[in-house]
Amino acid sequence: MSDPNDSSTGGRTSADTADTPDRRSPLPETSRRGFLQAAGATAAVASVSPLILNAADKAGSKNPIMGEGAFQYEVISQNWGELPSHIPWGETHGVAVDQAGLVYITHRSNAPEPVDAVVVFDSLGKFVRSFGKEYHTGGHGIDIRKEGNEEFLYLCSTRVGIVTKTTLKGEIIWKKERLLETGKYDDPKTPYSPTNIAFSPDGGFYIGDGYGSHWIHHFDKDGRWVRTFGGFGSQPGQFQTPHGQWLDNRSGREPSLVVADRANARLQYMTLAGQHLGFLTQDADGKSGLTSDVTTLKSPVSFPAHFDIRGDVLLVPDLHSRVTLFDGSNRVITHLGYDPEWTRQVLGTDDNKFPVRRDRALWQPGKFIHPHDACFDHSGNLFVVEWVLGGRVNFLRHVS
Repeated sequence: MSDPNDSSTGGRTSADTADTPDRRSPLPETSRRGFLQAAGATAAVASVSPLILNAADKAGSKNPIMGEGAFQYEVISQNWGELPSHIPWGETHGVAVDQAGLVYITHRSNAPEPVDAVVVFDSLGKFVRSFGKEYHTGGHGIDIRKEGNEEFLYLCSTRVGIVTKTTLKGEIIWKKERLLETGKYDDPKTPYSPTNIAFSPDGGFYIGDGYGSHWIHHFDKDGRWVRTFGGFGSQPGQFQTPHGQWLDNRSGREPSLVVADRANARLQYMTLAGQHLGFLTQDADGKSGLTSDVTTLKSPVSFPAHFDIRGDVLLVPDLHSRVTLFDGSNRVITHLGYDPEWTRQVLGTDDNKFPVRRDRALWQPGKFIHPHDACFDHSGNLFVVEWVLGGRVNFLRHVS
């Protein structure tokens, strides 16, 4: 079987393999997750999932705890949300929380008849509504931005190849398709498959063509194309699967764009105008910094997928079975769920790739398989959605 991340391909042409993790070493307000930085946030979310992990059962066992110090999380549920029978989960790809605490999850279903690709739950996991049959087979990136007094969803559909801005109930305000204005897709054979959106401070946004031709496209607040940067490669300013990107405007920083340069196994910082700043690296003592030397890079991530920020903490879901938290200096706080032996099992062998994601009998309580997206809720708890057959939503309660 060929490796869909092999650099000789020059880019993917099929979204069917786009999420395949390889086995390399390891004026608007803010986004969906920006609301979660506000003081006086709502009460903690409780799970009403049909699967609650051994909450101090008769044998005295307790729910697994991930993390350390002030960043410990209790695994409350790994099957969160009361999904209605008419919507079978596909691979769960994106998660966002609105100002009211509603949880929005995108999934990629292969059902023969179109099903809604966006499912909304209340903070207790009760089903609220669903929509988005037009994204069927491609439900992927999702983020929320408050503009004036209203919140809007920004959605990416990979196989369908569209990006939309919608109301919280899914009514489409605008839709962008092949982005011909960029000049990068004049040849109809050039792949285009958008994965995630990031927001700029001036109201504009960035579309990452993560599963297509590895470009990032910058648009202004009126949706007009500004510039394109990146493209396929491993050198500074180039990407192999820019799967997610995020505005890093944490206190004390010059606002910049951080990119989950996934198949290059690194986080790459760019200016808001798309100029390379450096790759995140760490020394033997865990001290972080930026480098442009790809030969000496010591990346603290393995296969990064996307981002969230709460206060000065940067959250990075990693498809290699962990979720990483960085402090304001980009020093690793903790790799939630990291277990090298478990990761080896999850990634499998050349003859049996990724066996765990498709066999629920192999799943273990308190272990991640392939975290594809994650975000904080208003109380600092975590939602983690995973690229596994049949989907999976994890709820982790912050306990320290």
